[in-house]
Amino acid sequence: MKTITITDVANHAKVSKSTVSQYLNKRYEYMSEKTRKKIEETIEELNYQPNIIARSLKQKSTFTVGVVVANILHTFSTQVIRAIENYFYEHGFHIIVCNADDNPEKEKNYIEMLRAKQVDGIIIFPTGDNLDLYQRMKSDQFPIVFMDRTIQELNIATVMLDNHLASKLAIDRFIEKGFENIAIITTSIIRDISPRIERIQGYKDSLASHGVPVNSEYIKTVNADEIPVALSEFFELEKPPQAILAGNDIVLNEVLCYMKQHEIHIPDDIAVIGIDDVPYASFYTPTITTVNQPAIEMANLAAELLLSQINKTGKEDTSVHRLKPTLLSRNSC
Repeated sequence: MKTITITDVANHAKVSKSTVSQYLNKRYEYMSEKTRKKIEETIEELNYQPNIIARSLKQKSTFTVGVVVANILHTFSTQVIRAIENYFYEHGFHIIVCNADDNPEKEKNYIEMLRAKQVDGIIIFPTGDNLDLYQRMKSDQFPIVFMDRTIQELNIATVMLDNHLASKLAIDRFIEKGFENIAIITTSIIRDISPRIERIQGYKDSLASHGVPVNSEYIKTVNADEIPVALSEFFELEKPPQAILAGNDIVLNEVLCYMKQHEIHIPDDIAVIGIDDVPYASFYTPTITTVNQPAIEMANLAAELLLSQINKTGKEDTSVHRLKPTLLSRNSC
């Protein structure tokens, strides 16, 4: 079966090859509506499939970007991926999503694979343990944007939450409701994962601002499978916490499961707030107060920063962009 070429499309539509090329690149302003319609009908009639490889070689672009997420299980990660995909789809790009599982070696392999596939740029939720690799990408002037986590010394454009404010919003609400024995639990801070460290620091600073002493026994950073043990340790204290701040959605899920299993009632026995809104927060019983990240806004900004690097438009941006969270007040405190 004969392969249909761009020349066949041009001859059949009675236009030039360059006009068909402009159509394929969505540069519709270079043709009339009648010509655009004619090319569209011809492509459908001939069942023409553009040669992506040839197009990439000619334009020196694969029109593909990579997204390497640290942990795809986070609700925030899936929200961001969806918004990034939508943004780049509207700009004629495809995305390849890779899940590093918070594993630096896996992250390294995925980044190297994406570069071997000649993607035009990568958005990375960095594990924080591949500094040489990140630095090499920057030295190569390869388009790269960090999402959710920052590595200050590399001066790479970063989009993340104002994590101090996220903790402050939660602590302020607990204090407002009369709680002072407030605990925080996050997943592990190994490799200095910045959001978790910043949320703990925000917790400490917020307590201090209210004149509440920081109790180290109320601070836990553990792997997800160790959260039930950490919660048991809280409740075995001489003065158990009256309220718990769950540092992310995975922690919140573990906290709620623990409370259900041990018949600990929220908010009567203990108040709970989670950082990261989750789909079930509004219909769980009781509904769960959460601190919401503006995921779509963050994703769009990261995509915009990456596309700017790919297209070499505007000044180089190496800033850390921190977007503000909002408290979604419900019935769990």
